[in-house]
Amino acid sequence: MGQPKALVPLGGRPLIAWPLAAARAAGLEAVVVAKPGSALPPLDVPVWQEPATPAHPLTGLIAALERARRPIVALACDMPFVSPALIQRLAAASGVVAPRGEAFPARYEPSSLPTLLEGLTREGSLRDVLAQLGAAVIDADPDQLVGINDPAALEAATRRAASPPPDPRPPAR
Repeated sequence: MGQPKALVPLGGRPLIAWPLAAARAAGLEAVVVAKPGSALPPLDVPVWQEPATPAHPLTGLIAALERARRPIVALACDMPFVSPALIQRLAAASGVVAPRGEAFPARYEPSSLPTLLEGLTREGSLRDVLAQLGAAVIDADPDQLVGINDPAALEAATRRAASPPPDPRPPAR
């Protein structure tokens, strides 16, 4: 991407601002979990540091669960179109819950820490560990789960962010 993902501009704000705004709109207390020295824009939420190593998505998830000591809804900084409604549905669920085939956004429980730690030890994929946890599946619009992982995805997201959202009201009769 040419720069740290959290700082990538999208629609006039850093990429990380999008999921943080959705979490706030969903009524959740938002925090950012990042490696020490991670490049982040100025934030008005706490930043919790995860261990510097290993470099694995499970590291941040484990750090968040250990610090929160309660269920969490984990979001990725590169998913700008996750809706507050989806986040609320995840937060209201019980157990480990995620959209089919996705590890983020998802709801995780502190009771899943032993499985997450074992997955980290064997360097398993987060999706495999999620399956091992027996995560319940929640329906989600695939457009909300788009991650920004390359310049083409950023270009498509920039076009989408510039378009007005569809009108949720039914058409006038």
